[in-house]
Amino acid sequence: MDRKEIMDILPHRNSMLLLDEVQESGGVAVGHYRVRGDEFFLDGHFPGNPVVPGVILCEILAQSACVLMKTVMTDGKLPVYTGLNNVKFRSPVRPGDVIETRCSIVRSKHPFYFAQGTVRVGERNCVSADFSFAITEVE
Repeated sequence: MDRKEIMDILPHRNSMLLLDEVQESGGVAVGHYRVRGDEFFLDGHFPGNPVVPGVILCEILAQSACVLMKTVMTDGKLPVYTGLNNVKFRSPVRPGDVIETRCSIVRSKHPFYFAQGTVRVGERNCVSADFSFAITEVE
């Protein structure tokens, strides 16, 4: 699924659509994003030593997981974070890195979804987290 297809599911646009592609198979979403180096979130984080902020990596995980709920992500729906637990930042992500996310939904009771995910760059484990979100109505 490319960016155009992802936009059919997610409401995120422009600089906040943080996936280049994602595939879903067997209940696991695998997403990719290449850190170009000109992203808004690298400006000032940190001068001369840019590192992708952890909150952005968590957002990329959430966007990957939302693809698993494409059947409930219809027009007028908005996914919102409700929690982040057991988040571990293990290795920095920098410009030029290609992020790979792996997410799965571990349980759900609509409109609430509970997921687990990881961020890797090559063989490096960068982030792991348990997270939850709700599918809400756009106001």
